[in-house]
Amino acid sequence: MIVRTLEECKNSERRVVSETWESVRMLLKDDKMGFSFHITTIFGGTETHIHYQNHLESVYCMSGEGEIEVVGDKTYPIKPGTLYILDKHDEHYLRAYEGKEMVMACVFNPPITGQEVHDENGVYPLVD
Repeated sequence: MIVRTLEECKNSERRVVSETWESVRMLLKDDKMGFSFHITTIFGGTETHIHYQNHLESVYCMSGEGEIEVVGDKTYPIKPGTLYILDKHDEHYLRAYEGKEMVMACVFNPPITGQEVHDENGVYPLVD
């Protein structure tokens, strides 16, 4: 059994921060669950380019507002209660509206390892 609190994970190496987002990794590859689970905050008024080439990603918006633009396709609004799922080829832009910081629960399969470690093609390390 794994029991953790968000606060406990925020005060550890499981917290990763960039200029546009903060992600608290509640479950990672080393937890041996077959997926990773994160609480991610997208800072208001920001845009992040994301391309997880080898992951399935499921994201549920708990608060805030913004949009997701799938490169070469449509733009979809995001608000509390919105779930989006991306397959391994969905390059996208994630935007949080000014003053509308988004807090999201994210599941990745296969799990990521911890820090944002990409190779030159935007690929996360995969489960062996």
